[in-house]
Amino acid sequence: MLHANSEGLAPGSDVVAVNGGIGIDIIGVDKIFGASGANGFRALSPISLGINAGEFVSVVGPSGCGKSTLMLMVAGLMKPTNGQVKIEGSGLTGPLTEIGIVFQDHLLLDFRTAEANVLLQGEIRKLSMGPVRKRAAELFESLGLQASADKYPNQLSGGMRQRVSLARALVHNPPLLLMDEPFGALDALTRLQVRRDLETLWLQQRPTVLFITHSVEEAVGLSDRVIVMGPSPGGVVEEIPIQLKRPRPLAFGESPELRDYANRIYAHFERLGVLH
Repeated sequence: MLHANSEGLAPGSDVVAVNGGIGIDIIGVDKIFGASGANGFRALSPISLGINAGEFVSVVGPSGCGKSTLMLMVAGLMKPTNGQVKIEGSGLTGPLTEIGIVFQDHLLLDFRTAEANVLLQGEIRKLSMGPVRKRAAELFESLGLQASADKYPNQLSGGMRQRVSLARALVHNPPLLLMDEPFGALDALTRLQVRRDLETLWLQQRPTVLFITHSVEEAVGLSDRVIVMGPSPGGVVEEIPIQLKRPRPLAFGESPELRDYANRIYAHFERLGVLH
């Protein structure tokens, strides 16, 4: 099993913080479910893609185009039918362990407080808990969760639960953060705030981020580069570098450039029949 390069994450370590991310190479990767040949279901067309260490890359596309499948293969949780994923130049042969993952569902344990849910990351990894508690406190402060540390998930709003989920994914300072529609269940205003929180935290340490979303605005607002995918079986339509200063404005009306990038992506979806 390949482990990401993650100095400071050894069991019992007194050091948790790791700055920077890891490089990823996706080489001719595709996915076919079921029988091979005409009877199989092709979920993903062959994709080749490089992600630089510390880069924030979003993948945007219609439902069913294989975005989440691609993320699971990068995590080593699903094996590609063809092709290979490389992490820091080494072939991925099993699940990556030193990563953070955030899903649309917060997946918090109802019987643990917000703080205990976050600290579970250190307990499972058998890390020295002093630095983990310190890092958790820093994240709670950054995310406005100080007053919620002792509350249980059912006592928190949807936005607060997702912030706790983000803190849990980041508390061990992973070099790679994988996010699958993490804001999908939030209301519009909460999505904007959590988006700002994520950008702020990413700027502090620059882990590599692969962000899966249906939202063109989120992709453009957060990313160094946006990967536009077409309908199933998904393939890469265009890679768009987002060359704008950070932090990015939350409202597209404040930035014609953001709106231009979004319109460029929407034009692809109109051409492909995703939008009519």
